[in-house]
Amino acid sequence: MLGAPLIWLLVIYLGSLIALLLTSLYTTDAFTGDLVKTVSFENFSDLIHNPTFRTVTFRTVGIAASVTVIDLCLALPIAFFMAKVARPRWRRALAVALVLPLWASYLVKAYCWRAILDPSAGVMKQVLGFSPGFGVVGTTIVLAYLWLPYMALPIYAGLEKMPDSLLDASGDLGGKAGRTFWSVVLPLLKPSILAGAIFTFSLSLGDYITVQIVGGKAQMIGNVIYRDFGAGLLPEAAAFAFVPVLIMILFLLMVRRSGALENL
Repeated sequence: MLGAPLIWLLVIYLGSLIALLLTSLYTTDAFTGDLVKTVSFENFSDLIHNPTFRTVTFRTVGIAASVTVIDLCLALPIAFFMAKVARPRWRRALAVALVLPLWASYLVKAYCWRAILDPSAGVMKQVLGFSPGFGVVGTTIVLAYLWLPYMALPIYAGLEKMPDSLLDASGDLGGKAGRTFWSVVLPLLKPSILAGAIFTFSLSLGDYITVQIVGGKAQMIGNVIYRDFGAGLLPEAAAFAFVPVLIMILFLLMVRRSGALENL
């Protein structure tokens, strides 16, 4: 029963990647803007040797990594409180509250943050007297807010499955809170943390709307691809689109090497 849908998805997924690869090997005529269907590696060579593309790539990876770390630091105490401290009858309500922001429109939340971060008359400027404004910092803050539930929910699920007896045993053996967290909780949460990291890192890596709204002059891979596609530079956009694909493949290979994928 699943054979036909799986084959259909496989054809769509692999077919789109093959079409993307073929397009990336073409070029665009500099005078007419027409697509020249001659196989060439000029676009990939430009990606390697053009410092602008390298800067955008490193900036995007840095933002995605920062969002992942920020969400991890925020999600751990939130998920631990939900799973181990809150009363059972409150856990469902807290879980709903955690995913409630996902019910709102992505654009609505992004523009709300634009009103908050506005350096001239934003909420932070009026209330706190300062604001990070629009740029890399603002983009990182907004993306961390948007993808926090995707990090917190896997960690919450992992903590909920963890027996309380392990925490009690660690306390009986003299382990303090920090040692218990480092030696007992964190190793058992490794698969859940990596699952959340895959979500937050990949979603941040491919985002192109947030940086257009609160990024100011900063650019990420996604909005550069969007810009080139809108300008009719399809081969250049297709070639650059392979960069986040390769980054995610390397990231997943590192996760697989850690052995956490088998425990998800």
